[in-house]
Amino acid sequence: MNATAQAAQALSAAPPVRTDAERTLLVKVFGKDRPGITAGLFDRLAGFDVEVIDIEQVVTRGRITLCALVTPPAAPGAEGALRVTVHRWAEELRLQAEIISGTGDNRARGEGRSHVTVLGSPLTAGAVAALTSRVSAAGGNIDRVFRLAKYPVTAVELTISGVPTEELRAVLAAEAAAQRVDVAVVRSGLHRRAKRLIVMDVDSTLIQDEVIELFAAHAGCEEQVAAVTEQAMRGELDFAESLRARVALLAGLDAGVTEKVRAEVRLTPGARTLIRTLKRLGYQVAIVSGGFTQVTDHLVERLGLDFAAANTLEVEDGKFTGRVTGEIVDRAGKARWLARFAERAGVPLEQTVAIGDGANDLDMLNAAGLGVAFNAKPVVREQADTAVNVPFLDTVLYLLGVTREEVEAADELDGTPTED
Repeated sequence: MNATAQAAQALSAAPPVRTDAERTLLVKVFGKDRPGITAGLFDRLAGFDVEVIDIEQVVTRGRITLCALVTPPAAPGAEGALRVTVHRWAEELRLQAEIISGTGDNRARGEGRSHVTVLGSPLTAGAVAALTSRVSAAGGNIDRVFRLAKYPVTAVELTISGVPTEELRAVLAAEAAAQRVDVAVVRSGLHRRAKRLIVMDVDSTLIQDEVIELFAAHAGCEEQVAAVTEQAMRGELDFAESLRARVALLAGLDAGVTEKVRAEVRLTPGARTLIRTLKRLGYQVAIVSGGFTQVTDHLVERLGLDFAAANTLEVEDGKFTGRVTGEIVDRAGKARWLARFAERAGVPLEQTVAIGDGANDLDMLNAAGLGVAFNAKPVVREQADTAVNVPFLDTVLYLLGVTREEVEAADELDGTPTED
């Protein structure tokens, strides 16, 4: 057989290309869920030699909605028999069935696809109504909705098409603030699942404390240090200048208090769960801090982190001198360390996630592939890619498409409590 004949034979054997003008049947079944419903429906459809084009199924509080988009049977009169067969089967199981005739596959989804994660504690119907109304007003369509978590916050993910991601983020940001829910909008695509390095700020992010204030409490100057810290975090004071001013107040403090400060540090709820889950997924995890290596080195060992950078308090004769040594980790320094960590990890910047709360985190958040403002100051929330304002650090997993059920299932296999 020559090449032309072989090509002709291959074309004749290939399945026909489906067009939007072809008829289809949408078979919908809903009612009380039980094992065997999906198998039962397709067993009935199999008797009519139909092709399956699409399947969707959801179970909510024990109620199933199952949809199957199929081609109509080819035999004359078989479509009527199919309808009778499906309805009789559904009645036997006390289910409801609906069969809708139409043309074509599902409507093509629009361009500009985004994943929108909504976090609420609680998530009210009014908030959902307001946000989804904003989506439709912007010309977007909600293609799918999926619950990510029901505890300790309610988290749902919406897949939206038809409106550019940046435009959608701007539209939903103001509404989220008005409804007191968190909304994260990220562009859809493989890159969303390719994040392989997460870099976190430490003070008021990975931990609940400001480390310098813990040291200051032992030096008797906590109020003075806290006031300067707040100015720096709001962006009202240069960080390097504020660091030197605060550290100077520690001059003469016995360096032995470091062990006490380490014991006083409180991890943010969800921190261990976040890191443990990221490690299971193959991520590398780093911290970068305007605080001090006297504490961050301990956190690296305690949590099994991959990289860390922080300032170092100078010690002479067992006492702090009121100075720091080496390169100061300030706003620009955090961004530099993000790039260094990415290079060491062999990860491009677009596959990094940065998490922080203060103005000195902004360069890092903007340099990363995804910047997350965690319980952040207003100036940070406004400029970051997305903001999370619930007090649980592991909610960042939901922004990456990881569900609470997946986390709990992995913890159960390891015999590890999910809660910190």
